[in-house]
Amino acid sequence: MSASDFPLTHRLAHIERLVDVIDLPIGRWDAQARLVFCNEPYLRWAERPRDELLGRTLRELYGDDAWARAETAFREAFEGRTVNYERRLTHGHQSARWARIQVFPDIDPHGKVEAVFTIAFDIHEDVLAREALEAARERLDRFTENIPYPLTYVDRGFVLRFVNKAYCEATGHKPAELLGRHIGEVRGARRWSEHAPFFERALKGQTVQYTRLVDRLPQGPRWLRTSYVPDFDARRQVRGLYTVTIDVHELTMAQEKLKRSVERDSLTDVLSRRTMMDRVEAAMLEAFEAPVALFFVDLDGFKSVNDQLGHHEGDTLLISVAAALQAAVRAEDAVGRFGGDEFLVLAPVRDAAGAQALALHLLSAVRTVTEPLQLVPGISASIGYALAPADAQHPMKLLQLADDAMYHAKHHGKDRVMHCGASRRVGA
Repeated sequence: MSASDFPLTHRLAHIERLVDVIDLPIGRWDAQARLVFCNEPYLRWAERPRDELLGRTLRELYGDDAWARAETAFREAFEGRTVNYERRLTHGHQSARWARIQVFPDIDPHGKVEAVFTIAFDIHEDVLAREALEAARERLDRFTENIPYPLTYVDRGFVLRFVNKAYCEATGHKPAELLGRHIGEVRGARRWSEHAPFFERALKGQTVQYTRLVDRLPQGPRWLRTSYVPDFDARRQVRGLYTVTIDVHELTMAQEKLKRSVERDSLTDVLSRRTMMDRVEAAMLEAFEAPVALFFVDLDGFKSVNDQLGHHEGDTLLISVAAALQAAVRAEDAVGRFGGDEFLVLAPVRDAAGAQALALHLLSAVRTVTEPLQLVPGISASIGYALAPADAQHPMKLLQLADDAMYHAKHHGKDRVMHCGASRRVGA
């Protein structure tokens, strides 16, 4: 061995001892891509003895596909660069596992690339996770693009950064015409002033919803709900907002129908007994500042209508009386059916004289319905009333006094009105 060869031999031995202690498959390849050295982890990874590996090319060891993946990386490494590539393995129990191969030059003291080293890293789980993430992202992209509801993402400055197909269709713009623009500029000043408070609240970290009736739609007016959802970063700071608008027309109409069925009497469509009592309770809380009168209206001789004309005509009469009472009062007054042929009217009044005048007005309204019933004489109404807070400060007491006054009017000839404190007949 010449003196000039000894340093190289010594250097290679030193490198080989070093790579033997690294627990990763490491190989050294010459310019013909022949394996000239490998460490112990490489032998376990290749699942072959050393004498079956050394001196053979990568193509001979692992096949044409493996060399096709490695060839460019080897060429660049022999040009002095460090390169990575990935491939699915095809040998031994490693078969079908993904590996990342790093190829880097072995440069001698004179700057010449004598060989290249390869290090194999098992990245199978990482690749599967990446593929799953990419598949999930693709599914999410398809979902957000094809969901039939307008979807957007705006940054903290309310600049549009994402819009889906449904949003473009709703606004009549292409994505290129929307992205990078302030959403207020896109939607117009009037709509922005309407929506801006909800954006501002969401920017503070709240999820906000806004439901409104939109009448500028091809299918006619529809109830729509927009949700404004904050997008938080790792420090829980809001970095942007998602908005999604969905059609809630059928749901809203069903809710309104259900609400109406609870609030309204199913036959007459005036307020239900429960709703009327809620109104009375609410009015009593403010009665000292805003006095009210409660009128108890009971039809006289109603049973005769059912007996002589039938229940259908009886129902028709109740509907007509309810409509007459409703027409006789103001919008802020409340008319409800208490039960059977009994009705309640709740109205703000200035004083006792005003309550008396309204009672007579209600009696007159009922007469317009009952007087035409020539076939059933004696159909009229008895009305009793009480004032709050003058007569009572509790809802049930107010109702009791109005009811007592109604019976007082009925017992004194019917077809008349009576204040709860009166002991004399109040004329018709």
